[in-house]
Amino acid sequence: MAQMLVKDFDSIVPDKVDELQKLPGVGRKTANVIASVVYDKPAMAVDTHVFRVSERLGLTTASKSPLQTERELVKYIPEELIPKAHHWLILHGRYVCLARKPKCEICGLTAFCRYFAKKL
Repeated sequence: MAQMLVKDFDSIVPDKVDELQKLPGVGRKTANVIASVVYDKPAMAVDTHVFRVSERLGLTTASKSPLQTERELVKYIPEELIPKAHHWLILHGRYVCLARKPKCEICGLTAFCRYFAKKL
């Protein structure tokens, strides 16, 4: 990877998702994380937390893949908030909206949550 960065990118880590994905071992999620965190670009990395929380909250509807989830989310989240929204969704999924046992009793989003509405 280092050789490719030197040779093909003039020793600079690219800031575009498509360019980052050309690097060995860099998939779409990693490319989105780099673009978002390092370059503050409107890139939405979708991991298991983002995928789960987006569906439960109703931000996505029946998404079948991380790419489909990413495309739905960036359609509706204002561009300047996408880098922050990525972290909000991850942290919410990591600490509140857990996979096996969501902590709905402490969640501030139950009024908007499709999962919570079904559970009642």
